[in-house]
Amino acid sequence: MAGWLKCLMVMAGLLPATSVVRAQEPVDVALVLAIDVSRSMSPEELAIQRDGYAAALKHPDVVRAIAQGAYGRIAITMFEWAGDTSIRDVFDWTLVKSRQDADRVADVISRSRPVGQRRTSISGALAHAVARFDAAPFESLRKVIDVSGDGPNNQGGPVLAARAAALERQVVINGLPLMTDSGAGRGFNIDDLDRYYAQCVIGGPGSFLVPVTDWQQFPETIRRKLILEIGGNVPREEPTVLPTAASAPQRSNNPIETYDCLIGEKIWEQRQWVFDDR
Repeated sequence: MAGWLKCLMVMAGLLPATSVVRAQEPVDVALVLAIDVSRSMSPEELAIQRDGYAAALKHPDVVRAIAQGAYGRIAITMFEWAGDTSIRDVFDWTLVKSRQDADRVADVISRSRPVGQRRTSISGALAHAVARFDAAPFESLRKVIDVSGDGPNNQGGPVLAARAAALERQVVINGLPLMTDSGAGRGFNIDDLDRYYAQCVIGGPGSFLVPVTDWQQFPETIRRKLILEIGGNVPREEPTVLPTAASAPQRSNNPIETYDCLIGEKIWEQRQWVFDDR
């Protein structure tokens, strides 16, 4: 029961005063940033990703988007993931309502040193993200997972089951498929990762993905994506074929189109003997 409702019931004499708990502070959105650090990404790519998020969060346009919300504040947390047992929280739930708050969060991200880990468990990342909402000390009608990744799920539970569990909790999942080709484990990647994310990963009202095909695009892409997530203002177009260009966010899955969401697991079974340490 929400704290404010308990307070009203106490004033009406329906509950004793001892049952009142402090209401959670409302925010416009509770946002979980789930950052891929699998070994298929090079150290240079990990650094670009880290610096891109840090720069985006303190960018004036992002700070302005936060201030324009109904409450003028958001709650945010970040973790790095690879396999389902290789998850590291970068920072806990943090309230951001000013440029100073954004600068502090960006500084924490800049000082983090991501290390590549084995395997790719998008399902594990989604499960951890959902658990983070349970620990959030804020109240938000919008709960969003922003998950980046450069390959399909190849470890842990099926990604569709993890997505379904998140959607049952009214969580929106947005995607940032990293469609580059310079990491050590590129043998496990797929050419149509944007379609995989559209059909197998993202979901919920207004969900979208933004592919990155060149790392030079990353800082601008993540900044634009955060603005859309914070403002909840996503284009209405729902193309049946998703372009790989990162010039525009693409909407959620087309129910008519089908995709093999176990493609990552199948590739792992076929090629693990070649990349046994990836």
